[in-house]
Amino acid sequence: MSEEKKIPYKIYLSEDEIPRQWYNVRADMKNKPAPLLNPGTLKPMTFDELRPVFCDELVKQELDDTTPYIDIPEEIMDFYKMYRPSPLVRAYFLEKALGTPAKIYYKFEGNNTSGSHKLNSAIVQAYYAKKQGLKGVTTETGAGQWGTALSMASAYFGIDCKVYMVKVSYEQKPFRREVMRTYGASVTPSPSMETEIGRKINADHPGTTGSLGCAISEAVEVATHTEGYRYVLGSVLNQVLLHQTVIGLEAKAALDKYDITPDVIIGCAGGGSNLGGLISPFMGEKLRGEKDYQIIAVEPASCPSFTRGKYAYDFCDTGMVCPLAKMYTLGSNFIPSANHAGGLRYHGMSPILSQLYDDGLMEARSVEQTSVFEAAQQFARVEGILPAPESSHAIRVAIDEALKCKETGEEKTILFGLTGTGYFDMVAYQKFNDGVMTDYIPTDEELQKSFDALPKVDL
Repeated sequence: MSEEKKIPYKIYLSEDEIPRQWYNVRADMKNKPAPLLNPGTLKPMTFDELRPVFCDELVKQELDDTTPYIDIPEEIMDFYKMYRPSPLVRAYFLEKALGTPAKIYYKFEGNNTSGSHKLNSAIVQAYYAKKQGLKGVTTETGAGQWGTALSMASAYFGIDCKVYMVKVSYEQKPFRREVMRTYGASVTPSPSMETEIGRKINADHPGTTGSLGCAISEAVEVATHTEGYRYVLGSVLNQVLLHQTVIGLEAKAALDKYDITPDVIIGCAGGGSNLGGLISPFMGEKLRGEKDYQIIAVEPASCPSFTRGKYAYDFCDTGMVCPLAKMYTLGSNFIPSANHAGGLRYHGMSPILSQLYDDGLMEARSVEQTSVFEAAQQFARVEGILPAPESSHAIRVAIDEALKCKETGEEKTILFGLTGTGYFDMVAYQKFNDGVMTDYIPTDEELQKSFDALPKVDL
């Protein structure tokens, strides 16, 4: 009983305890993630080859496999203080509702206007673009959380921001679009008729609802054809997972204050930014042989990169203009069904997470969206936060794990990432409440058709 009293509902760090360095998990990985390849030569991408697409400093971070800690610039530390440190919450009410002996904690990243963890990397990428003297940046967005975060960061540093938003999300989430426009970004539904690649995708897939892969292709085309612009990405890349480690570093510092060690760490996974950010410091301990954790990636059954994908080199985008990345993938021409977790509708997975998964250091589960929304509703009713559909994948598995503990009597400590709020996702909640939400799971035949089109890379 006394232990229960000691741990507050919310554990806050002080501003002085915000991490001053990002942690690069690659430094501790025995098997490094495979390098990005030039699709023309099939040789690893060099600094000079990546420069036309990304900011110089971000290219250095992308290629750095050896530096364990990278200093966070002072200007970014100042911005972080607007919404960091974020709280680590003990889900006492959820535990009680479930009747579980498990102890459940969640790291809440939705306490900023962008509504999610995406701001952690957006501000860094906008900062380096400004520092390099660029006019602006281009990007893609699914549910709109990344686009919102980048529009905020771009406004803060006074640079232009062009966002290509997956068409289905553009239509389902008009208010997210308007937040971006309020912060000064231009927002175009993708695939559009504005770019060469957009016109080609529309011709090949008439009436398509789009995908993150399509939107990436358009954003990269515009960046590489417009003077003074660079492309920035909200997930998948090594640099993004690096910036997001502030989540895991803060979570670990908060747990350490009370001598808490999680048994299970859970995050939703689309491209991998929040999951990679949350688990990195814990994975570092696991890689160094200091501690062991059960780490679970949760993905939609409609877009199951880890659980049903192939570990292979593939294009990061549908238009096949980006470098090749070795990752768990469903194929770059796989267009997922228009499910409501827009931020998880990506065909591939971060090369870092793909390598860790392939090495057996973490596991993955796929869940259907109706069960995800059941978990979201249950969580909202007892914990008082309306969660984003993406985050609710982690909630689903956290509840499942807590219910297993109820059966076995184990007092496991569960930590999950609550990446953001769902206030712009009300079309999805409405469909769930009206009982018209459906589950779509791709057939083996559909996936095979996509796998057959994977690039042939024989290394």
